[in-house]
Amino acid sequence: MKAIKFIFLVYIAFSVLYTLNYFYVVYSNTYGSDNNIKPRNSLGLNFQTSEWGNDKLSWGASDYMTEEFFLSKVFSESMQPSHVIPYYFRAIKTPKEEDITITTLITENRFHVFDRLVTNYQGPISVTIHVSDDEKSRDVLLSKLHELYNGNDYMKQYVDVHLVVDNFERQFNMWRNVAKFFARTNYVMMLDVDFHPCTDFRHSILNNEKIMKKLRTGNTALVVPAFEYADLQEGLDYRTFPTKKSDALELIDSGRLVMFHASWKPGHGPSNYSHWYGSNELYKVTTYQYQYEPYVIFPKQSIWCDERFVGYGANKAACLFELYLSGVDYWVLPNDFLIHQTHEYLEDARRHERRFNKKLYDHFREELCFRYARNFILNGEWKTDKTINLKNTCSKIRGFTQAIKYFSSLK
Repeated sequence: MKAIKFIFLVYIAFSVLYTLNYFYVVYSNTYGSDNNIKPRNSLGLNFQTSEWGNDKLSWGASDYMTEEFFLSKVFSESMQPSHVIPYYFRAIKTPKEEDITITTLITENRFHVFDRLVTNYQGPISVTIHVSDDEKSRDVLLSKLHELYNGNDYMKQYVDVHLVVDNFERQFNMWRNVAKFFARTNYVMMLDVDFHPCTDFRHSILNNEKIMKKLRTGNTALVVPAFEYADLQEGLDYRTFPTKKSDALELIDSGRLVMFHASWKPGHGPSNYSHWYGSNELYKVTTYQYQYEPYVIFPKQSIWCDERFVGYGANKAACLFELYLSGVDYWVLPNDFLIHQTHEYLEDARRHERRFNKKLYDHFREELCFRYARNFILNGEWKTDKTINLKNTCSKIRGFTQAIKYFSSLK
């Protein structure tokens, strides 16, 4: 009898030790704060360390996949091979789920602008940094990144940094998806790093129950109007930017402050700036068109940016077109605004890449119309309000009516 009790106690002891060890491994992998230069498991999955320093996801006694392989499927439409290193740095503070994470992407030459954004926002930020897969340039960039991160206490508190290591420049939509994928809040803001948030839109949204109720429905994206200085020299010093709508309106009245990229009205015109000037209430965008590319706050559990768009032109518009087609409406915040900080553009690259992406975007829009129509019909949602945006946008496409009849016959 004593032998049986002894065996039983030994069994219990080993079970407890095994359980504690399991939770220690999962916790240290998922929530560890070690910020050494190495990839580590941050997905909450049971990865095991491989000989290459990557992690392996165990399915059984002998089956596994590396974290790198797993993430290559997650971002499978991007140019490959591309190595994603999530949470290279992980913020000390764990954000509340019902908060707004700025998702953005930066290159080495915008580090100083990003530092400014972090200090100004003082809230959760998820950023993707592209690292060229070249030992010399990689080491230089990582050294500067460590200096940047360790030199700003707000960076340590609020910013999650993810690396994409490859030889492909300007995979903007893939980089956006990485930042969004690893964001740790229910809502995200897709923002270009050169835009300076002049107002505290985060707190004005989170403390407004009416606006939060709209966000929680999942069919609302909030637009923060974007401006730039007519004299680009005035846009160099963010410290001179207005911080109140009344001050911004004075600059607008004098012609010094204008809608961002006013020469390309489709980009931001649907936000209806003339209405914004006199409005104090949230209002809906009613003249949407496919070239619209505002800066928006929306639920994380939504569409992904199509990663086939590489380089300048249509990449952000494609994201927002799909968001709109999926049933999300755009609503403009009445008292908040952004101002662009002037910088030089790679004009030659922009000209060529825009031409390529225009052709892709023309086909992409039709593809989305047919794909979403089919999904709505087969999911029994065709007669709901969710399809209003799609019907208004896609009804004039050649063959669309016939396709709807065919999809309906499949049910």
